[in-house]
Amino acid sequence: MGRPQKISDGELMAACEQAIGRYGPSFTLARVAEEADVSVSTVAGRFGSKHGLLLAMMSQGTEALVARMRRAGEAHSDPVAAVRDALLTTTAGADDPNTAARHLAQLGTELADTRLRESFAAQRRAVRSVLAPLLATADLPYAPPAHQAAGILAALVNGLLQDWALSAEGDLADRVRQDLDAVLLARGGEGRTP
Repeated sequence: MGRPQKISDGELMAACEQAIGRYGPSFTLARVAEEADVSVSTVAGRFGSKHGLLLAMMSQGTEALVARMRRAGEAHSDPVAAVRDALLTTTAGADDPNTAARHLAQLGTELADTRLRESFAAQRRAVRSVLAPLLATADLPYAPPAHQAAGILAALVNGLLQDWALSAEGDLADRVRQDLDAVLLARGGEGRTP
């Protein structure tokens, strides 16, 4: 049944991520409780409903994503490598195409809900807000303005994730890294490795 110790909201949200990865949009609070090894009433008591849990996950997930992106960017003195690695963190956890496809299917249902769609849009703005200052310091002579480049690169990575979930070819991180390098390092026919 349930664990004797108290489970954190973060642990319940991690269990929800796992449940979505296994069941896609058909996940239930019971599946989340099963993943967390707690009672359904524990999950429902904390978040009220599946919708409440998803809203909480979007909020906490955005904060965690921004923090991961900033850490990845700060780990490099080369701003181009900082941009690439910050973007790579946005695909963290997508190590299996089937799991990624189920998460994308869940996203599709979330986009039909106004509050979840607004939360997702806020997350995308947060991603661009981390990327834009990194791009502003990068030496990319043929790039559009930093805020526009941030949106383009974030969309590229989102599209790569979807394409990878559909084709299941190769390692996602390798593919994202290669495609980002192809775009970021294009210098009038020249390229460099950060």
